[in-house]
Amino acid sequence: VQLQASGGGLVQAGGSLRLSCAASGMIFSISHMGWYRQAPGKQRELVATITSGGSTNYADSVKGRFTISRDNAKNTVYLQMDSLKPEDTAVYYCNAFGIGWGQGTLVTVSS
Repeated sequence: VQLQASGGGLVQAGGSLRLSCAASGMIFSISHMGWYRQAPGKQRELVATITSGGSTNYADSVKGRFTISRDNAKNTVYLQMDSLKPEDTAVYYCNAFGIGWGQGTLVTVSS
């Protein structure tokens, strides 16, 4: 199983980024997927999840700003991040529930 995350970078506060996580070696369409993040000195925390059926769930801190989606034809899960804040700065990881983690992509939001 391989989960390849991409799309991180440096952005100013108020800006947007879209993260992608391409999956291989697994049956993506039946897998629940999630995005997590870990800021320096903090524990990894849940950002958003999406079930195989497309139901979504978000951490309170990102509701209304982030959108998780999936494209089963491309075996890819996305995280659209809008209205970014400095406190969103973290390494973002994608997760396939019960299967594994991606390598992480760094998001830095400057004030």
